[in-house]
Amino acid sequence: MGAISILFGTESGNAELVADDIAGTFNDAGVKAEVVAMEDVDVADLSETETIAVITSTYGEGELPAMAAPFQQALLDARPDLSALRFAAFGLGDSTYETYNNAIGVLVKDLTALGARQIGETGRHDAVSGEPFTDIAVAWARNIVAEL
Repeated sequence: MGAISILFGTESGNAELVADDIAGTFNDAGVKAEVVAMEDVDVADLSETETIAVITSTYGEGELPAMAAPFQQALLDARPDLSALRFAAFGLGDSTYETYNNAIGVLVKDLTALGARQIGETGRHDAVSGEPFTDIAVAWARNIVAEL
């Protein structure tokens, strides 16, 4: 398999830290991984991409972070054919909100609607759990590596 791009959308920086941890786990397993901010991704390039991981936090009352919202809007506007794309997904949220981990759910729905196929289960970290997001993300990434 070629390299996997780990696309992150964050408001406070936590999703970027998680993306770095996931990239480290993939690289340690022999899967070349690069971390890229969603705001730096041209959605037209996704139709030529084999595999990505999307990592995002949920902001406010269920919104995508400011750096992820333009990526999502570009997907909706361009509607690229993503039938050749596989993706993994991991979200960060707080279960005290009704919209817990809504942002990753929105991205999974949009990518799937454009033909992309999800690898594994959507990983989720709950800030209320008290567990470090790194531990949850690394365990999730190890499961995803097994499916690559």
